[in-house]
Amino acid sequence: MRGGLVAAATWALLLSGAWLWGKQLTEGGSPATRGAPAAASDTGAEAAGEPVALPPAARPLSGGAPPRRLEIEALGVSADVIERGVDASGGVEPPPFAAAGQVGWYADGPTPGDEGPAVLVGHVDTEEEPAVFYRLREAEPGSEIRVTRQDGSVAEFTVRRVDVVERDAFDADLVYGAHDPGASELRLITCGGTFDEERDSYSANVVVDAYLTGTSPPHTPA
Repeated sequence: MRGGLVAAATWALLLSGAWLWGKQLTEGGSPATRGAPAAASDTGAEAAGEPVALPPAARPLSGGAPPRRLEIEALGVSADVIERGVDASGGVEPPPFAAAGQVGWYADGPTPGDEGPAVLVGHVDTEEEPAVFYRLREAEPGSEIRVTRQDGSVAEFTVRRVDVVERDAFDADLVYGAHDPGASELRLITCGGTFDEERDSYSANVVVDAYLTGTSPPHTPA
């Protein structure tokens, strides 16, 4: 089930013909990163015809403790998470470009680790350099995502699939819907596809779908 404001904002933008992420997350995207290859749907071994054995889902946590840190070791991501709402156009507000190394959590939706699909968004690049989710398109089914919450608990998610959602074929249920009702799910979203110089935006979004598979004490870097 989508969070109420997310669903409302999504459908409002679809009806108006606007694109939820393309413009917001790519204004001033750097020329060096605009030519980055697009991510492919169902990446990694799964795309090569080798099924990935995924672990069973864990029971959702409780308490609604806000996320404070995101770690994806396979992609070299270790970033603070900040709370975001919706902007003037009705879309989820990403972190400011001055904080392109941070990740935004849609705070009016589910908390990562609790029941429902939580949404985290991040920039792919800035005018000067790659941003926090530049490598998100490289995510593969089976890889781990860790979210440290304010209460000290760590929600461990496993990537289930990676999709590129073209802006001309936006699927709200795919991006925001509950794929496994009653479970704890996580969506990571950034820009993908090709960069359109005329529109000053990317043609698609990379959407990583993950689900809760465990919890652990907070990670202490060596």
